[in-house]
Amino acid sequence: MSILTRLRCITLDVTGTLIAYKGELGDYYCMAAKAAGQQCPDYKRVHEGFKLAYTEMAKKHPCFGFAEKIPNIVWWKTCVRDSFVQAGYEYDEETFERIFRRIYSTFGSSAPYSIFPDAIPFLRWLRESGVTVGLVSNAEYRYQDVILPALGLNQGSEWDFGVFSGLEGVEKPDPRIYEIALEKAGNVAPGEVLHIGDSMRKDYLPARSVGMHALLLDRFKTADAVDWRKSGATVLPDLSATKDWLTSEKLKCGDM
Repeated sequence: MSILTRLRCITLDVTGTLIAYKGELGDYYCMAAKAAGQQCPDYKRVHEGFKLAYTEMAKKHPCFGFAEKIPNIVWWKTCVRDSFVQAGYEYDEETFERIFRRIYSTFGSSAPYSIFPDAIPFLRWLRESGVTVGLVSNAEYRYQDVILPALGLNQGSEWDFGVFSGLEGVEKPDPRIYEIALEKAGNVAPGEVLHIGDSMRKDYLPARSVGMHALLLDRFKTADAVDWRKSGATVLPDLSATKDWLTSEKLKCGDM
């Protein structure tokens, strides 16, 4: 009996598992600055500035300001402005507004993302096999409403339900986000659910903590994967390999 026959639901992380960023953050910030008549900012400084600004915003106003009802565009405007400031760039209000509008629009579209070629076939195969498919992501509403559909990942054909931190007010690695997923799946027993992600801290451990099965994808051959395997986690290279793993008749219960 294959592992797939024992599962009623499979949830997946999104970024790094189904889709990836194209190029570098600096590419998009540079294009936005140039469109506003400014010089291209230094890529490395902008990237480091963004990491600092995003971390600070996520700490002060988690889940994209969900609890405080901060409008999404306001949350991101503060984050982008602070990213430039941290990188050593300050613009007058009119110039910054032009730069920000372009950045906000770009990251609210499919332009900065690419979908892994095995994603759609895998998701459709799961649903055709009678498995409920859920997405669990630390992302804001535009992932659900705009970005994923633009990439061909549509609710009703590729996935059944989504749990997005910006809409739920809970984010990974908080186990509650996985409890919400279980509820949305129809209160399925955790032992009948598998979560697939690319982070031990945000995906594997919290999913396991609520009783779900879990596995990790190592699409980019990261050094961390060595430790993941040593800890006993199932680690696979992509979703094609995951399909083979799910349908193998040779695996035992303890392999899941």
